[in-house]
Amino acid sequence: MVTPVVLASSGGKDSVLALAALRAAGTYEVRTLLSTVNEDDGTLVMHGVPLALLEQQASSLGVPLVTVRVPRRPTDGVYESRMADALARFKADDIATAAFGDLHLEDVRAYRDAMLARAGFTGVYPLWGRDTRALAVEFRRSGYRAVTVCVDRQQLPGAFAGRELDQSFFGDLPATADPCGENGEYHSFVYDGPGFAFPIRFARRPLPPGERFHYCALEPARASVCARCGALFDCGMEAGLGACWCAGFPLIAPTDPASGCYCPRCLAEVSREPRGS
Repeated sequence: MVTPVVLASSGGKDSVLALAALRAAGTYEVRTLLSTVNEDDGTLVMHGVPLALLEQQASSLGVPLVTVRVPRRPTDGVYESRMADALARFKADDIATAAFGDLHLEDVRAYRDAMLARAGFTGVYPLWGRDTRALAVEFRRSGYRAVTVCVDRQQLPGAFAGRELDQSFFGDLPATADPCGENGEYHSFVYDGPGFAFPIRFARRPLPPGERFHYCALEPARASVCARCGALFDCGMEAGLGACWCAGFPLIAPTDPASGCYCPRCLAEVSREPRGS
């Protein structure tokens, strides 16, 4: 039996690894990614990643994205109320399991489980208890590519913001820092790797250091709009790249040549449809 799941996603390292773990288990079907964004500017809460990049990431990973919009500094009551509304909509679609990429913070897990229980949901934590040093090595060796978007300056130097999560990054972390940033040392955005149909393109713009947090702004490159579902995605032809991810799909005659390209998810769905002879 396969259990339908909604995965709470920040677009970062642990979220992407949790998605991979759920898929590898074979007993879960991740139906939706759920992200919380600031309602004033549409950026991801805490991470500051623009919604356009989250949408492209979800399209590349082949999972629909749903967002919950909250005030920039919501009270617990506001946050829980809006999450409850979102969970109720999933429950109406026969989804009653929510997954998270948490690793070992017991208080965070207890808070999530209590909120889920009130909505009639069960929590799943596919990375729970994993050794964070080993997990960081696995992330890098698996071929994922990510950038640090936010750094807690009380735990790491601000210069870590904007860096690639490569061997040098993990080697430079102080001994007091959790390699996976489980204590909030840093937050990341994954833009390529296993499970991605295409890499996400963006420009980096360092920001002045804040009182506590140091951010690196990510500015999306030009994106295309799927002619079938309206999702944002990266079209190699329009981007002027030498090759596009769609080259890996069978050739399909468009029903409307003027309509435009399909995103990876829609193209995969159309490719599976029986074609007339």
